[in-house]
Amino acid sequence: MRLILVDSPEQARGNFYPLALSRPLWELRCGFGSLAEKLIARVGTEDVAYFVPDYMAGAYREKVSGPVNDTSVLDGNDLLILDPRVKADGFDVASTGPSEVGVDEQGEVLYARIAGDDTGKPAKDDIEKFIAAARAALPNVKCSPARWQYIWDLILANPEQITADFAAAGRSGIEGTVEQPCTIRGSKADVYIAPGAQVHPMVVIDAEHGPVYIDEGARIQPFSRIEGPCYIGKESILVGANCREGNSIGHACRVGGEVEESIIHGYSNKYHDGFLGHAYVGEWVNLGALTTNSDLKNDYSTVSVILDGGGGIDTGSTKVGSLIGDHTKTSIGTLLNTGSYIGAMAIIMATGKPLPKYIPSFSWFVEGIVTKGFGKGKLYETAKTAMSRRKCEWTAAEQAMWEAVFEMTSPERKKAIKKGRRTLMK
Repeated sequence: MRLILVDSPEQARGNFYPLALSRPLWELRCGFGSLAEKLIARVGTEDVAYFVPDYMAGAYREKVSGPVNDTSVLDGNDLLILDPRVKADGFDVASTGPSEVGVDEQGEVLYARIAGDDTGKPAKDDIEKFIAAARAALPNVKCSPARWQYIWDLILANPEQITADFAAAGRSGIEGTVEQPCTIRGSKADVYIAPGAQVHPMVVIDAEHGPVYIDEGARIQPFSRIEGPCYIGKESILVGANCREGNSIGHACRVGGEVEESIIHGYSNKYHDGFLGHAYVGEWVNLGALTTNSDLKNDYSTVSVILDGGGGIDTGSTKVGSLIGDHTKTSIGTLLNTGSYIGAMAIIMATGKPLPKYIPSFSWFVEGIVTKGFGKGKLYETAKTAMSRRKCEWTAAEQAMWEAVFEMTSPERKKAIKKGRRTLMK
């Protein structure tokens, strides 16, 4: 059986911006790893193919071993086509069986199980046509599996997901190096320190209220405190960090200061003091010293988030911090408002007061307004330099993807720049 992950329509993907601007939805993280890893484990197959928006196909091919946007994978095999917004924990459809198409109350196809004998019926030159033809030709089944609706859903579910992932991993104990004095609070059965991980002296690991998983090659430097549930990714470094509950930190990050219930993708830095709470941070982000976000309003009302430069969306939660896209950089002393949206490839300069709640991608936010700054070319040079420092390559395919993102995000950026010019003229 072949699992085929098909990214959602652009309108649905917009609910996961700015993080989904540069990756398919299944590469978003929650708990120990990506949504794809959870779906693949749930389905139980290693035969996986992917269909992503055309603009990111080239860059995504460089990151995965499976076929990308290759319609030949639709031929001659049992298929399970799946919308990545479906939560793995609640997906209870058998991987094999008679052909059927799962449709929700709004008529959206959430999955299609197509037996090998039936794959010859639909047209195979386009994935959307293939799914539409399958829906028309095969039995439709009403379904309502739990789904991720917005990017902040992942933040709010992260503590619970870390706990579930720790149980699923089935590992505990110390296989890395722990230098004394070091204190482990709670049950040692709720702590796993992987081979190659190093815990320096004067570290507290608090597993009283949830498990702590420190992955291979991670380093926890002195005077760090880690509260569970928490996942520290491979080769990441905690630098005297107050790592409070509910954090999922990806590969090769550098984290200091106070962090609470946040998700950080790989290769991002929050090296210095400052508070990051209930936030989702992309890859290659650098948060300058004392960068701080608010994650709770003074009146304790629910937080709204602006995803498209227009009206806010009520998250239904009193705690939502910042959404920060890939390759964004903040200056020292940056203050981010509750429920902030900071687009990808943005340069943010502090103003001494909380920033606007919405800053478009590729913006240079200087002196309190959105400007063109030195342009996208300079941003690409910075990205190339940052990646080379971690022995990663800025490729032509990567740049082509970001060129498409630049065009996609142009309308909101132009509005913000025009507004900034009007402000300067007053």
